[in-house]
Amino acid sequence: MTVAADVDAYLRHVTIERGLSANTVAAYRRDLALYSGWLAQRGVGEVQEVTAPLIADFALHLGTRPESPLTASSLARVLSTVRGLHRFLLEEGRIERDVAAEVRPPKLSSRLPKAISVEQVTALLAATDGDEVADLRDKALLELMYATGARVSEAVGLNVDDVVDAEVVRLTGKGSKQRIVPLGSYARAAIDAYLVRARPLLSAKGRATPALFLGMRGARLSRQNVWLIIRAAAEKAQLGVEVSPHTLRHSFATHLLAGGADVRVVQELLGHSSVATTQIYTLVTADTLRDVYTTAHPRAR
Repeated sequence: MTVAADVDAYLRHVTIERGLSANTVAAYRRDLALYSGWLAQRGVGEVQEVTAPLIADFALHLGTRPESPLTASSLARVLSTVRGLHRFLLEEGRIERDVAAEVRPPKLSSRLPKAISVEQVTALLAATDGDEVADLRDKALLELMYATGARVSEAVGLNVDDVVDAEVVRLTGKGSKQRIVPLGSYARAAIDAYLVRARPLLSAKGRATPALFLGMRGARLSRQNVWLIIRAAAEKAQLGVEVSPHTLRHSFATHLLAGGADVRVVQELLGHSSVATTQIYTLVTADTLRDVYTTAHPRAR
């Protein structure tokens, strides 16, 4: 079998047998396209011909190529995908040795999540004020994302029925895992206004859909639309910093911990499978405390 055939078999495996999400499978496909393309350039037609030094060369190429070199985190993800392919082929008896297991990913720097201040969030949300249909939708969307810490995929994947009642929303995260997250009063008011005054008008422009957030043509709002909405709001608010959908998620977690929330509660709200993933936000809070201490204490400097 060719490398392409082995890659196709692996992608079918993760899609059908492991039930990974479409977004995850798409990421795997992109990573393995890089890998198979590299192997083709080196004249390797079958995975049995791959060696550990060859995979190490592949990793070095991705991290140092003149055109858009990968960051350490992106490179680690690609190597993880490559190791998954080789592990699968070993289990299937297609190869006798898993040479990819010998290649270690780069050590990642402990980058802190980017969050904006409460005042900046307030300004961002205020930038969506207005009575136009798009204003009402954008206000509801951003209020919900900040109130719940929802990922952008979770926000656009919401259906009207997922707003269980006036108090909570049901989010479907990675691996189709569902969690119930409370809604604050601002988010509830914004969603109510959107459902009564804007969504019916948007829905009339397209086919019937259960989606909560709709685009201007009546179809489910896309992730790209959300990026554009947040970018436009940040520019209108003149924040002077780059803001993404994930910025609201980071800010949600950081502000909760700064307000005294338990890290395990924040873990549940974010939908993290491990508390270790959530604990990086405690570093943000610790940095803030250190800055305040250095500024305020007479003997801190």
